[in-house]
Amino acid sequence: MVSRRLVVSSSVIATALSCYTLGVMQSRRGDAAMRAVYDAKLDSIRDEVRAQSDRKPRTSAVATAGTSGRADGTASAAARARMVAEIKEQLQTEMGLLPVNLLRDRRSSFVELYSYDTLGKTNYGTAGYLGNGYFITVKHAVVALRDEDERATTRRITSVKIMYRGKEIPAKVIDTGDADVEVHSGDWAIIRTRELDLPPLHVDSAFAYEFADPIFRLGNDYSKGIILSTGYVGQRTANGLVTCLTDGHPGVSGGGVLDQRGNLVGIPIGRMQGDYRFSFILPIRPEMLRKVPAYEQPEPQHVLAAADVQQ
Repeated sequence: MVSRRLVVSSSVIATALSCYTLGVMQSRRGDAAMRAVYDAKLDSIRDEVRAQSDRKPRTSAVATAGTSGRADGTASAAARARMVAEIKEQLQTEMGLLPVNLLRDRRSSFVELYSYDTLGKTNYGTAGYLGNGYFITVKHAVVALRDEDERATTRRITSVKIMYRGKEIPAKVIDTGDADVEVHSGDWAIIRTRELDLPPLHVDSAFAYEFADPIFRLGNDYSKGIILSTGYVGQRTANGLVTCLTDGHPGVSGGGVLDQRGNLVGIPIGRMQGDYRFSFILPIRPEMLRKVPAYEQPEPQHVLAAADVQQ
C-alpha cells in the first residue's frame, strides 16, 4: 500500500518537473526568436543610416544662411547695436514702457506746491515747470473755488509757494481757466516764480488720448514728494476731461501726465468719488499756455506725417 502511494507521488512529481522543464525551454526559444527579430530590425536601421551618410549632399536652388553671428569688425558691432536699440524700442512701445533715465529726468521738472488760506490751512499739490519761471498746475490749488455744496466760500488763498531745493519759493498766479468748481475743464492755472534751474517740459497738445494708451503720472503724492504712477487712458467725458486707470491720491492734482515720449499731455485734476483707483485728466490745450512766452505750438501729427512722406 505504501509502495503504491510512493509510486503515484513520484509519477506526479516527475510529470510536474517535465512540464516545468518544457515550459522553460519554450520560453527561452521564444525569447531567442524575439531577440533575433529585434537584432534584425536594428541591423536594418543601421544599414539605412550608413547608406544615407555615404550619399553626396544635393545642391539646393534656395540660398540659405546660418543664424550665427560673426564678429568681423565695426560694421557688425554697429549692426548689432542698431538691432538691440530697435528691439528695445519695440518692446517699450508694445508694453507701454518709458526709459528709466527719461522718467528720472522728467521727475525733476515737477515740484511740490503749497498754498496757504485765510482759514489757517495749508493745501498741497503739484506744479510742472515750463521754463523761464513758469509752472502749470490746477486752479483749485491756487484759487479758492466754490464748496462741494455749491455755496460760495469765504476762504481765500493768501500765498502760493513751490518747493525748490528744500526751500519754499513764492509764486504768483499769472493766468487761470474759467472753473468755479473742482474737476472742471477750466481747472488749470499758470503761476510764475523767478527763473529756476529745472529742465522745462515739452508740451504736446495734440495727444489723441486713444483708449488704453499707456500714460505716466508724476505728482506730490500725499505730500511725500514727487512719485510716479502708471496707468491707461479710459474714456472722454462730456465736460472735456478724460478718465484714466491710475491713482488719484491727494496732492497729485496739478502734476504731469506724460505720454510714451515723455511729453506733457495733461494734468491730473481729481478722482472718482470714493475711489482712488480712477482719476480725471485735463488734456493740455493751447489756451492754457497763452501767457507762457516760451511755449511753441507743436505741429499736428498729420502734418508731420505728410512731411515725412514728401522727404
